[in-house]
Amino acid sequence: MRLLVSAALLLLSSPVLANTVLMDNQVHETVLDNGMKVIVKEDHRAPIMVSQVWYKVGASYEPDGITGISHALEHMMFKGTPSHPPGEFSRIIAANGGTENAFTGRDYTAYFQTMSSDRLGIAFELEADRMRHLSLPAEEFAKEIEVVKEERRLRTEDKPTGQLYEQFAAVAYRSLPYANPVIGWMNDLDHLQVEDLADWYRLWYAPNNATLVVVGDVDPKAVFDLAKKYFGPLKQERIPTLKPLREPPQKGETRSVVKIPANEPYLVMGYKTPAMTTAQRAWEPYALEMLAAILDGGNSARFSKNLVRGSEVAVSAGAEYNAYTRLPGMLTLDGTPARGHSITDLEKALREEITRLRSEPVPEEELERVRTQVIAAKVFELDSVFYQAMQIGMLETIGLDWRVMDRYVEALKQVTPEQVREVAQRYLTDENLTVTRLDPLPIESGKSVRGSAGGRHGG
Repeated sequence: MRLLVSAALLLLSSPVLANTVLMDNQVHETVLDNGMKVIVKEDHRAPIMVSQVWYKVGASYEPDGITGISHALEHMMFKGTPSHPPGEFSRIIAANGGTENAFTGRDYTAYFQTMSSDRLGIAFELEADRMRHLSLPAEEFAKEIEVVKEERRLRTEDKPTGQLYEQFAAVAYRSLPYANPVIGWMNDLDHLQVEDLADWYRLWYAPNNATLVVVGDVDPKAVFDLAKKYFGPLKQERIPTLKPLREPPQKGETRSVVKIPANEPYLVMGYKTPAMTTAQRAWEPYALEMLAAILDGGNSARFSKNLVRGSEVAVSAGAEYNAYTRLPGMLTLDGTPARGHSITDLEKALREEITRLRSEPVPEEELERVRTQVIAAKVFELDSVFYQAMQIGMLETIGLDWRVMDRYVEALKQVTPEQVREVAQRYLTDENLTVTRLDPLPIESGKSVRGSAGGRHGG
């Protein structure tokens, strides 16, 4: 969890100010004739803008056999079009003083540029060109897929915690595609063909499957006019209708062990939980977010106070929950035992903290302190034009409305100690738990191991 500075507490001392910072949204939106949604948020503090194109496709859309295809296609999106040869996209952005990149997640793929506000048309022209006219030369793909494989080796296969989290997800999910790594399984990457990417690109990279988000020193009408000029002529695609996916009820605790060369043992525990998109009771995700912050919200949180500094059973201990996912996810706990303590000792200590949340309401004073910190973190995140755009694009792409962020502060204010205890009792149960532990094997002499402990493994 993010550590917060005292200025954040001062900023949040007035409830009115907290609402103003988060809710002063000069947001405008439209839908082009071809189905592409365009959202613009004005922020005139500096003469810059960020432009992001979000596609409703990611690792959770991929069928077995072609896992990693969304990420591989993201790499190939920089390989040019008939109008812009390989390397030209990045060269033009850089020549205009901008930066650009992309990322693939479980539920989306996004491309972005940060530039001077008067260069917006350049970003639009380039993004519109590669949305429907991407070149996919076989020789470029053959080289790029090897880059992806090496990325997988560095991030997962050569990293003990990477292997741990990959196995954890694979055994935790029975039905949901979150069991698969975003980067894909190596066997699938070995057999991926450029024709697979061409089909995937045609199917999902279309204006009616995309959201364009612009935040910065811009005029909304001018942005809409530019969007209509560059993206408006692009043709729609018939986007597949997705079947509803839900995880079947877990019938008991699931445990697995990863035995690989590593410097230290490591533990991850995950409880199946609803997300904002799937919760039957709207308040539950907010209560789960508060619960995670109570456990791991900085130096005064329970894990740090009780396990790291108190009993000294852990070198590190963390909790994480993401309310904004397309499908249901998990609340996870993780950590490394301190010298003289075992993984079993650490697991026992983590379970005791969960038992306490299930049996005792959080004191009002503690809840208020945590609530202030969580809101302050969001205030500081939204100070960035990039993060503002990212929040809008992510919410829209997973199936929520961007206005969810406007309700965030008020929803957190309504969370009660009893609600925190209720979600702990309902979801943080042994029957709903997956545990994976890393038991380190000796490291061969002369070899080094990357990231043997600490830090969550992202997609």
